[in-house]
Order: sequence, then C-alpha cells, then structure tokens
Amino acid sequence: MIVKVCGLAREEDVRLCQTLGVDMVGFIFHPQSPRQVDPAWVGSIATSCRKVGVFTVQDTATIARMAAEARLDMLQLHGPYPPASGDALGPERVIAVLWPEGFSTPQAFLGAAASWQGHCRFLLLDAGRCGGGHGRALRLPWTLPALPLPWILAGGLGPETIAAACALRPDGVDLNSGVEARPGVKDAAKLRQTLNHLRGCP
Repeated sequence: MIVKVCGLAREEDVRLCQTLGVDMVGFIFHPQSPRQVDPAWVGSIATSCRKVGVFTVQDTATIARMAAEARLDMLQLHGPYPPASGDALGPERVIAVLWPEGFSTPQAFLGAAASWQGHCRFLLLDAGRCGGGHGRALRLPWTLPALPLPWILAGGLGPETIAAACALRPDGVDLNSGVEARPGVKDAAKLRQTLNHLRGCP
C-alpha cells in the first residue's frame, strides 16, 4: 500500500518519514493553509520519498513553475480542476482529488472518477465536499464502487481510524491531521503507531 504523509512543514518530519519508509511526502501550497510552505524551501530538501505538491487555486502555468522550483515528483490537484489540467501538467505525475460525499449516487461519483482516466496517475478521495484539512473521515451513504484508477484515501486518518480505512481497500492512504501534534508539526508516536497498524492490514 502506498503511504503519503501530507502537510509537512519541517525538515525533521521529512527525515522521519524517510526513516519510516513512507512513499510520498506532501507539501501544501494553498495560500490560506496553516501548513503552507515555500516552493524554494521544498526544493532545498533532499529525500528519497517522492515529493508531492498540493495545489488548490493556481493555474497550470503557475503549478508547472512552482513544481520546477520545488523539485516535485507529483502534483496533487486539490481543487475544481478539470481533467484537461492533467494533460497540461503530465498525467503520469498528477493526483486528482475527488470528494465522494458531494455526489448523490455512486453512479454519479463513478462518472466523475472515470472522466480522469488517461489524465492522471492516481485519484485521491477526501472527506467533505471540497477543500481539506478538516480532520474528518469519509462518510458515505452508499457503497464505494470499484474505481477505474488506483486511488488513495484521505480524511482524518490516524491510529484510531486506519483500520476502518484499510477495510475499504484503497491502493494508498494519505496521513495528515490525524498524525499531527499541531498543524504542520507531525507527532512521531502517532505516525509510527499508524504505520504499524497499516503493516498489519490484510
């Protein structure tokens, strides 16, 4: 299972993620986020983890420029971006975010997910209806359908919620607020505990 730890704002937390065998480390470039970081700082960090930039309002030209400065491997489009954005940025490095709770039926959600085929590498399913960082788990009134792309689950994941997340059988998980001491500062004990739970998932 792919493990991404997002909202990183300290180099020591990036080093911890690398030591713990995390696959991806995420950096937020949303202007109003308490976890917002500078692209130049991200670019100065050397790590064997894949670096993911989280974008919410920037256009594709700005994203491409910031990605080069930050030396990013993956680009997470965490806003109302159309699938054509993936083509402009390179589908092989795009993570497209969807909010399943914003769809009234599984068929409508599946249609939105299918529209990203060929335009991104991964889907990321977040809780709520838009935005993120609320620390709440995904709540659906319907059963999650099989998706046409590999997908990552986000939304308040930590030691207490990771088992339920595993039961949905995602291809990856995105850890952020559920493994923090405060915004932008990871709790090493919570992160280790969550990863130990993940290793025990069937």
